[in-house]
Amino acid sequence: MKPKFKTEADWECAELLMQPALIRVLDRLRAQLETSAWTGEFREVTEPIPGHCLELTRGPDAEVVKSIHLWELCFRVCFQNYIATEDLAEPFEVEIDRDLIDADDDVDWERLDEKAEAIVRSIFFQLPADPADPPAD
Repeated sequence: MKPKFKTEADWECAELLMQPALIRVLDRLRAQLETSAWTGEFREVTEPIPGHCLELTRGPDAEVVKSIHLWELCFRVCFQNYIATEDLAEPFEVEIDRDLIDADDDVDWERLDEKAEAIVRSIFFQLPADPADPPAD
C-alpha cells in the first residue's frame, strides 16, 4: 500500500529522500549480510507495492525465515514513526523525518546513513538465533 502524505511538502521531500534511502538501505543490507550467517536473495514482488523483497535464509535447509520489502525499509528510514502496511487495514498519513533534510533543503547524508544502518541492524537483531550459536554475553 502506498503511503498517504500529510502535505505536499512531505511528498516533495519524499521524492528527494527515497532514492538515497534505497541506496543506503541496500548498502547496509549488503554489509550486514557479509558479516552474518544469513543469506539474502532478492525477489521481485507486485504486492502490496511493486518492488523487491529480500528473503533471508539460514542453514542447510535454506528455508525463508524472513521476507523484507525494500520499500517498507525505505519508508521506515524516510518517515517518522512509520508502521508497516501489513499491520494496518487502511493507509495512514505519513510525515517525512525532517532531520534527514539539512539547512539547505538537501539530503543530510550522515543522518540518512545512520538511520538506515540502525533500521537494518534492528532487522537482523530480531531474527531468530541459530541453536548452534553460542549464547550472547
